[in-house]
Amino acid sequence: MAHLFESFTMGNLELKNRFIRSATWDATADNTGKVTAKSLEIYRKLGGGNLGLIVTGFTFVSLSGQAGYNQYGIHSDEMIPGLRSMVKAAKINGSKIAVQIMHSGINSIYLAGKNMESLAMSRMKNVSRPHREMTEEDIENIIHDFATAAVRARAAGFDAVQLHGAHAYLISQAASPLFNQRTDCWGGSPENRRRLHLEIIRAIRQAVGRDYPLFIKFGVMDDKEGGLTLEEGLETARQMVAAGIDAIEVSAGVGQASIIIRAGEPEVIPFRERAARLKQEVSVPIILVNGIRNLETANEIVHSGDADMISLSRPLIREPGLLNRWQSGEQVSAKCISCSRCLRIREGEFLKCHQEPIFP
Repeated sequence: MAHLFESFTMGNLELKNRFIRSATWDATADNTGKVTAKSLEIYRKLGGGNLGLIVTGFTFVSLSGQAGYNQYGIHSDEMIPGLRSMVKAAKINGSKIAVQIMHSGINSIYLAGKNMESLAMSRMKNVSRPHREMTEEDIENIIHDFATAAVRARAAGFDAVQLHGAHAYLISQAASPLFNQRTDCWGGSPENRRRLHLEIIRAIRQAVGRDYPLFIKFGVMDDKEGGLTLEEGLETARQMVAAGIDAIEVSAGVGQASIIIRAGEPEVIPFRERAARLKQEVSVPIILVNGIRNLETANEIVHSGDADMISLSRPLIREPGLLNRWQSGEQVSAKCISCSRCLRIREGEFLKCHQEPIFP
């Protein structure tokens, strides 16, 4: 088990262990996207949890890309002071912190709720909420927005940037034939559908240099018929690494089965096989997320070579200090059973996990 708690290098970023807090929306930003006192309390708790790397909840790179209510923004220099305070809160015990940056594309609950038009890779006949197909100028502007967001991240003191290329948001939409039915240079062939990934990476590298750590949460395949295939996803990953990606967190693209773990039942690690395949294809560290609730399982995953790092989200909502407990020798599984109540909001508040408070 000690192997998991030894230092590890991702790009040129040295982490004190192989555990990552995966990006998790907490809905504590104000209505402009700024960090609040409630946000800082969450990150102080995470900072005390002995994590190698903390990844923020997703931040929108432009107003056209806001996905949800009370989501963090990184679209304006006005966001930097609050983000700088978040960095300070998270690093109280030696953890590093990365900011996740994204654009929602067509999948914006926030814009739909305001009856505002979303930007889509293609017009979607089966989508009733307002949207339009992006022009080439729109796409170029969004690429620029990602690059300037990375510049703000560095200015705020973040140790790294993570692109959100999963969960059917814009980067994921670009890769998927289910969302991208364009016939220009941004769609059609697999090469054209991965163009947005590569151009964003290149723009960020030009803006912040090759030494600033950049990684991606990547839906390496879709879980819906007609979507991105694993082979296409693997080739996209190879090209992203060549363009300057330092690590890949394997996640879902379009579509994902819900996982609920019951007491006494074995763990289900849905992306493990995909991570293992990807590990054979690229030279950068592979990060595995989703379903890991047991220290012994985490250890076996790393020692088997299926992944290099372990990423946790819901377990750290239930127990921000989980790693402290594990490292102290108390290796009982995480209390989280993946019911996902902690990610559901009713009347403006997150639901409680087994009636215990989850966020301050």
